[in-house]
Amino acid sequence: MAQAKRSAAAGQDAAEPGVRTLKKYPNRRLYDTETSSYITLADVKEMVLAGENFVVRDAKTNEDLTRSILLQIILEEETGGVPMFSTRMLAHIIRFYGHTMQGLMGTYLEKNIQAFIDMQSRFAEQSKGVYDPKGLNAEMWTQFMNVQAPMMQGLMTNYLEQSKNMFVQMQEQMQKQAESLIPGFPGFPPQNR
Repeated sequence: MAQAKRSAAAGQDAAEPGVRTLKKYPNRRLYDTETSSYITLADVKEMVLAGENFVVRDAKTNEDLTRSILLQIILEEETGGVPMFSTRMLAHIIRFYGHTMQGLMGTYLEKNIQAFIDMQSRFAEQSKGVYDPKGLNAEMWTQFMNVQAPMMQGLMTNYLEQSKNMFVQMQEQMQKQAESLIPGFPGFPPQNR
């Protein structure tokens, strides 16, 4: 029995292949096991921007602290520059905690962010050759943006429509689940189908 516990603990300590392990010590310092050096939140932010896979573990308990560290980075970004979230939006998000729709809202936001990232990738792909970070051709960029403005409006319209459709689909799934759990559930008004 004791051996099984030791093996399980050893398995947790072992680094996952392709995932960089950071250790957080009680003195609040972060230690990068790959480079054998202490790092800062700014370094972790750079890892996120570079798309690196990593996990942050408590040095004593081996608890996964990745979300906590990412939230710290978001807090620093929100207080240090131009915030992404308005006070109103943050209040709305807080209201969803403990609400029956909490899980649904998390999924909804995640899918919306992915759709936005996909849209941004398509735009970046279309703008290749016009925008060169090392030598921006201002005239070409201006012409490109003038042509792209209607396309960007179309992309945003499509994005908003996809977002609305995702929400309607999740709403319909919830209604079906509620009806299966509670026959005669007075769910949402029936949709014209």
